[in-house]
Amino acid sequence: MAAAEAVQEMRTRVVLGEFGVRNVHTTDFPGNYSGYDDAWDQDRFEKNFRVDVVHLDENSLEFDMVGIDAAIANAFRRILLAEVPTMAVEKVLVYNNTSIVQDEILAHRLGLIPIHADPRLFEYRNQGDEEGTEIDTLQFRLQVRCTRNPHAAKDSSDPNELYVNHKVYTRHMTWVPLGNQADLFPEGAIRPVHDDILIAQLRPGQEIDLLMHCVKGIGKDHAKFSPVATASYRLLPDITLLEPVEGEAAEELSRCFSPGVIEVQEVQGEKVARVANPRLDTFSREVFRNEKLKKMVRLARVRDHYIFSVESTGVLPPDVLVSEAIKVLMGKCRRFLDELDAVPMD
Repeated sequence: MAAAEAVQEMRTRVVLGEFGVRNVHTTDFPGNYSGYDDAWDQDRFEKNFRVDVVHLDENSLEFDMVGIDAAIANAFRRILLAEVPTMAVEKVLVYNNTSIVQDEILAHRLGLIPIHADPRLFEYRNQGDEEGTEIDTLQFRLQVRCTRNPHAAKDSSDPNELYVNHKVYTRHMTWVPLGNQADLFPEGAIRPVHDDILIAQLRPGQEIDLLMHCVKGIGKDHAKFSPVATASYRLLPDITLLEPVEGEAAEELSRCFSPGVIEVQEVQGEKVARVANPRLDTFSREVFRNEKLKKMVRLARVRDHYIFSVESTGVLPPDVLVSEAIKVLMGKCRRFLDELDAVPMD
């Protein structure tokens, strides 16, 4: 029985010890364990696989993906980072820039501004095309000139009072429709995601006058096209108490974990510790510093239970980004199958 439990732990848990981590590699492949049928079975996969949405708001999404291998989970993460397209500033035509920010630095800063535009409504610009069209390009104008405020107090030293337009923000960017874009997109639909991103600071007499071309691209080509601020995953924590923890030891145990992980209850007048919500733990492994408590707890992670966190830059909602990542992965699978079909078989 002990051997069977050890094998099951090796197959399903990544165990965190005091000085290392065990069972870090996937081992449930066909023929590796006697008595286990690990051959691929679609019905079994569909039965065990599930996606549970834990939290969703305008810019962030947390969901659980259960029943997959690390390779598939990492594929989703990498696609979210580098292969879901967005619109970003690609070309900057500088007509006048007398600020202290060099043209190259200014163009780089503009490229990193997230643009609120659905990339699914645009095409990729063909290589070599100098002039964009309404189907592959968005155009913005930025024209700001700093002047003195004639109504400022004489003894004032606050730049906000002394100068007008001394700070250039993304709200100064004006969308210039190309072709029939004004008919296709309502007012306010095409804009920077945030209107309070500081681009540059000016002083009286300084001016920025430029035109920006935004194109469709992916993060694999440049990080400015990445649609997410963060996209990460972690394995679900699994905390097991190997023996009852009572009295002051229960209070001490709860302090070794993140708040909410260990709950101390009163049972017949005695304090008793129990695992309340292991999901909240960050696995600092603080419990291993206590010689007594470290023998009472086993720390592990569930091997096939992934907690995904996706934070959008605001270009698209996070749930849309995940669905687009799934479409990209499906397209990769189709191309791979087509390549296999095209290979002549002996």
